[in-house]
Amino acid sequence: MSGMLSSSTNGTFRNWLVLVTGAALVAASALGATQAKANDLIVKYDQSQLMRTSRPVSEIIIGNPTIADVSVQSRDLLVVTGKSFGKTNIILLDSEKNVIQEKLVVVLQDQTKVVNLRRGISRESYNCSPLCNPTITVGDDKLYFKTNAENAAMKMKLSQGQDTGSGGGQ
Repeated sequence: MSGMLSSSTNGTFRNWLVLVTGAALVAASALGATQAKANDLIVKYDQSQLMRTSRPVSEIIIGNPTIADVSVQSRDLLVVTGKSFGKTNIILLDSEKNVIQEKLVVVLQDQTKVVNLRRGISRESYNCSPLCNPTITVGDDKLYFKTNAENAAMKMKLSQGQDTGSGGGQ
């Protein structure tokens, strides 16, 4: 039997090979879905990127405003902010409704200082630069996300001098 596999071993190997090939194809297609091309605007989640135009913009169309947001800095300078992971497009029009520019925007997570803690199927995200602190990331456990979002909103109100109504203080 040297150099020959039994039919059961051959079948097991074939099943394993099909499974590995299928997994590789799924992984490759998922990776391709998030990879950006050279002309795309890549923005990191919760960060901003400048976008210059060749002439003044009078109208901005965002394919999916839950993924990216655009604010006007000046007539030919925009700020694109990543709000959620994924892809969307931005179309810029001039005053005569002519297309100035159309860009695909890819929002990715900055993995350099992020630690994800998994407990079963739930996830908590921490920004570790240099100490680890909770961060609000789409896809985190609902209670964890809600608690951190409420804390961030309260902190924002405090920094703006608004009363949070919590009764706490010094």
